[in-house]
Amino acid sequence: QLIAIALIFVVFYFLLIRPQKKMQDEHKKMIGGLKKNDEVITSGGIHGIIANVKESTVTLKVDDNVKIEIQKSSISSVKGKASE
Repeated sequence: QLIAIALIFVVFYFLLIRPQKKMQDEHKKMIGGLKKNDEVITSGGIHGIIANVKESTVTLKVDDNVKIEIQKSSISSVKGKASE
């Protein structure tokens, strides 16, 4: 029975824990590489261009004369450089 429990733990590690850890590391690396003029999408679905990067927040330009400040952790993906 002890072997069965150990086997279940190993399966859970490789199917659930390890992929989640890898995704967290990739997200952390992406957040660390944010820079001005990157096009991003937030976890709430807001599309914008980074206007300013601070320690834990970024300022997004979402339209002409409209800027919002959000947490870096709420950015879900980077689309690329903005064409200006």
